[in-house]
Amino acid sequence: MVASPAPKVGIVSLGCPKALVDSERIVTRLRAEGYQISPDYGGADLVLVNTCGFLDSAREESLDAIGEAIEANGKVIVTGCLGAEPEVIEAAHPKVLAVTGPHQYEQVMGAVHEHLTPPHNPHMDLVPESGLRLTPRHYAYLKISEGCNNRCSFCIIPKLRGDLASRPIHHVLTEAEQLVRAGVKELLVISQDTSAYGLDVRYQRETWRGDEYDTRFLDLARGLGTLGVWTRMHYVYPYPHVDKVIPLMAEGLITPYLDIPFQHASASVLKAMKRPAKQDRVLERIQEWRRDVPDLAIRSTFIVGFPGETEEDFEVLLDFVREAKIDRAGCFKYENVAHADSRDLPGHVPEEVKEDRWRRFMETQAGVSAARAAAQIGTVQDVIVDGPSETEGELIARTRADAPEVDGVVYLSNADGLNAGDIVAARITDADDYDLFGEPAELN
Repeated sequence: MVASPAPKVGIVSLGCPKALVDSERIVTRLRAEGYQISPDYGGADLVLVNTCGFLDSAREESLDAIGEAIEANGKVIVTGCLGAEPEVIEAAHPKVLAVTGPHQYEQVMGAVHEHLTPPHNPHMDLVPESGLRLTPRHYAYLKISEGCNNRCSFCIIPKLRGDLASRPIHHVLTEAEQLVRAGVKELLVISQDTSAYGLDVRYQRETWRGDEYDTRFLDLARGLGTLGVWTRMHYVYPYPHVDKVIPLMAEGLITPYLDIPFQHASASVLKAMKRPAKQDRVLERIQEWRRDVPDLAIRSTFIVGFPGETEEDFEVLLDFVREAKIDRAGCFKYENVAHADSRDLPGHVPEEVKEDRWRRFMETQAGVSAARAAAQIGTVQDVIVDGPSETEGELIARTRADAPEVDGVVYLSNADGLNAGDIVAARITDADDYDLFGEPAELN
């Protein structure tokens, strides 16, 4: 008797890496139950759209993606951050089969079961120990918590994803170990507030590999540092205890890279934003970090045109970027996000002023990035290969200072015989504002 073909589910994943991890978990559950994953709408029996709802522009993108999936396939289930507002989705797209909120895996699977009967073939229920991922084989995102305790006035993440809920540290470290066994060379630690990890569980102590670890940022870094792979810390708020992780970077246990979403530098704007962690000594601390770890790379995100931001506030921000020598930075023009407290603040900045400040910020940051990139010319650095570029015979790689998708790259020439995931020494021969150019050091 010929087995019936396995039902196929298509996946559309929008938004940040945290949402991507949610999609990976859903894909893993689907495959564990015998569903196939379709690469396109036409070949799918049903489509899942994992949405983003952080900014109004992201909400519109999510609604457009849902509409496209309905038009192309007809059977659509929606999940993710925008799913926390089912009335918005159902008003725009009344034909959706079901709507669930962020990280509601059981509800997603229940909706899939209701509209697409699962296959009954135990021989198909085989999934790698590390789960199924949507990233290349050599790097993976490691989510350590859900939600956030902060109440930044411009952010609606707590409304969408709830308060901080930390994963037990031995579960996180075990998952990381499984990923490394599966061939991962680079772990990207993500959450809403990585440095607050464990606060909600009072830093509960657990055992992993026979040693005790507190559920906290420092012990997490200490455990991950034993795995022998590149480990990047993303979304780290500059709380004082972050200083304790710097020695692990100096020892080479943790990648010398911090993603710190400063958002601004003016005290008055930060107060209006209700940002956590005091930033009055940030410049001094950055200098101390770089004294101990000279090759430390810092990336950040900033918002210009926040309600009440004056020209003086903006100049404070530009001075901070220059003095802190932020290696990589993203800049966003303030958006009046639905349900955000900042909508009610006085002093909203005209759109043309936002545009001008965004342009000036990007020019300033480009100058800082270009100077730091130029300083790399002539150095030899370890790089991880991501794959081929559009130029024949050239590969795209990254240094320890660059995370995938968001930072710069190294265009590696004369690199025959190298594959994605290889880590090699490269001599940097040239640079532009954001990217580097080089070749394997063994050729010199």
